[in-house]
Amino acid sequence: MLSSMHKKLQKVILKHPRDAFISQEHLRDHYERFNYINEPDYISAQAEFEQFLTIIKEHVTEIEFLPVSETVGLDSLYAHDPVKFTKKGAIILKSGKKLRQPEADVYRQFLQEKNIPIVGELTGDAVADGGDLVWLDDRTLLVGRGYRTNDEAIRQIKKITAEMVQEFIVVPLPHDRGEEECLHLMSFISIVDENLAVVHSRLMPVFLRQYLIQRGFELIEVPDEEYHKLGCNVLALAPRVCVMVSGNPFTKEQLLKAGATVYEYEGNEISYLGTGGPTCLTCPVVRG
Repeated sequence: MLSSMHKKLQKVILKHPRDAFISQEHLRDHYERFNYINEPDYISAQAEFEQFLTIIKEHVTEIEFLPVSETVGLDSLYAHDPVKFTKKGAIILKSGKKLRQPEADVYRQFLQEKNIPIVGELTGDAVADGGDLVWLDDRTLLVGRGYRTNDEAIRQIKKITAEMVQEFIVVPLPHDRGEEECLHLMSFISIVDENLAVVHSRLMPVFLRQYLIQRGFELIEVPDEEYHKLGCNVLALAPRVCVMVSGNPFTKEQLLKAGATVYEYEGNEISYLGTGGPTCLTCPVVRG
């Protein structure tokens, strides 16, 4: 399984937009409810995803696809959030966005059918999104406390991961654009190597930034304009081999200067409009 964000990606779970978006009519009926910036184009979304998938297939040996389901909505495209993998198996989460909560049931059934181990599940009032959990290394877990992940979830996750985690660090998230907007811990930090992170420091608590520098991380700073184009959302396929949404030239240039290989995909329909970049589109199961 995994407890890393940057090691060689070997197995991943995705969901195709044809199975999440269903049809143009379905998109038209639901995009405002799911707080999309605009109505995505169904045909273009599939073309963008195929471009993205080509990059993934070049680097990942095993790809699983979540099934179409009438119980979940447009956001099920972002396969990262309903679960988080540890080195012993998956934690089933419950999204802080109520419209996304049915995704957990679909995911649980899917993992059981694929014989992928589940190590725990959030219960009661606990809510958390996978985008708020960041493995800094095999024994260090960062958890963002914000509108999508609450204190009860943090308590339960700490208990579930107790034997796996040496350093469990809670990161308070800012209000930023408010409760309806999606701000995850992974919105402003992507780990692309054991000592390289892509960050938007303006949203980062001072202690976290100091902690990363103290641990020897080089920080690639994403400017405001590119942050809003998901420039901070960078998926590591292997150490310093990464994929990002096109249209973020400054961030890409800094990654190249740091010795990274950078792949890009057009992501207007599948990423920008739903504010979900490549880390959101992918749920890494095995890295190593």
